Amino acid sequence: MRIIYMGTPEFAVPALEALVAAGHDVVAAYSQPPRPGGRRGRELTPSPVHKRAAELGIEVRHPVSLKGAQEQAEFAALNADVAVVAAYGLILPRAVLAAPMHGCLNLHGSLLPRWRGAAPVQRAILAGDAETGVGIMQMEAGLDTGPVRLEGRTDIAAKTTGELTAELAQMGARLIVQVLGDLSAYPAQAQPDEGITYAHKIDKAEARLDFTADAEQVLRQIRAFMPAPGAFFELEGERYKVISADLAEGAGDPGVTLDDTLTIACGAGAIRVSTIQRAGKPAMAVADLLRGRPIPAGTRLS
Repeated sequence: MRIIYMGTPEFAVPALEALVAAGHDVVAAYSQPPRPGGRRGRELTPSPVHKRAAELGIEVRHPVSLKGAQEQAEFAALNADVAVVAAYGLILPRAVLAAPMHGCLNLHGSLLPRWRGAAPVQRAILAGDAETGVGIMQMEAGLDTGPVRLEGRTDIAAKTTGELTAELAQMGARLIVQVLGDLSAYPAQAQPDEGITYAHKIDKAEARLDFTADAEQVLRQIRAFMPAPGAFFELEGERYKVISADLAEGAGDPGVTLDDTLTIACGAGAIRVSTIQRAGKPAMAVADLLRGRPIPAGTRLS
């Protein structure tokens, strides 16, 4: 098939590679424009999809919008059989959705209609869902409302957002190749009317650990915001990002340490931090941190 690929982050790279490996003709890749990167933010850095597409010899386009008549005409002129979309980051106007012969197919990282929207993986972890997945959805004008052609599932267990996103990216890559191998074998099925939830964009303020919640929920918060933006607490004006932690025995005033090994009381139960990162420093084992920066029992964390 003649395919237009539309994606931006690392999540979208495996599907691009899989489509090329399967022998499809990816005639162009659309991605978000290069952004300032590096420590000083001076150099413009192409997105992971932009970089990989260029390595594969695929033309890369990065318009700031697809609302203009010229951009839409250039998109239609590619005469694609289908467009494949994975975390692209721009809303597709009706003219773009209708341009390819078979429309646009989206790789969405949830079990629709649960967690439509921008942050489905993080929201599934925060909500304590037992499983999630990825669906190949026929796109329409509504927000992730289109019918689904094929779906894969996986247990969430104790996975972080980073781990789960990588797993879903590989799963989505396999599913999109399967669907495009024989579109007629995977007819689009309308989403159920019940069970609709929305995965609103993550606000960085949500990453501040809420020790008034029970210990299980605090651990979900840590996993949901790993690797970014990173769940954190503050002590004496310094921010500490919690990389990993486990349930621990004990009870006390929420947010107060119960011993000198960074066991922290929650609304119910407690957690013990195992890996931590100080601002501007590499991640380290808590024992290494505490040798140079003791945090005794009874310390209140904010």
